[in-house]
Amino acid sequence: MPKTKDQKKQILERIKDKLAKSKSVVFTADKGLNVKVVEDLRGQLKDNGAEYLVAKKTLVKLATKEWPEFGDLKDLSGSVGLTLSYEDEVTGAKILTKVAKANDKLELGGGILENKYILPEMVKRLGSLPSREQLLARLVGSLNSPLSGLVRVLSGNTRNLVGVLAAIRDKKQTN
Repeated sequence: MPKTKDQKKQILERIKDKLAKSKSVVFTADKGLNVKVVEDLRGQLKDNGAEYLVAKKTLVKLATKEWPEFGDLKDLSGSVGLTLSYEDEVTGAKILTKVAKANDKLELGGGILENKYILPEMVKRLGSLPSREQLLARLVGSLNSPLSGLVRVLSGNTRNLVGVLAAIRDKKQTN
């Protein structure tokens, strides 16, 4: 049964509201994904502070009028899947990239990051980024490396001094 104009307006307002609240959005083509894959995807996204919803392409185009460069949606066939990341900008892209590798029916489109349209290649690059925790661990390791090197150098001089003093003590004891 077709939706009335009022229902379409409500859906459009809901999409606009969700777009405004999200930190990033990734668009996908909904081409025959089975229910199990979609439910698994929704569960993974929900566990990581993101959401997946499907809408008609025309409604998504109306909701994204603010981004004039939004021409790449025409490349997506069928309904459009929106993955909205609310907590972390990269979460949705990471999960979708992983699912798209395992399932060729999921086609990644462009997205929105920091209120700017991004191309599908950028979405794939975002999906390949290490997690926030991994990046923080690398940063801490990079900051810690010079300090630990300095500690080793300074302790080497102390260790050598102790070795020299021990050798002098041993020599005096044998004499």
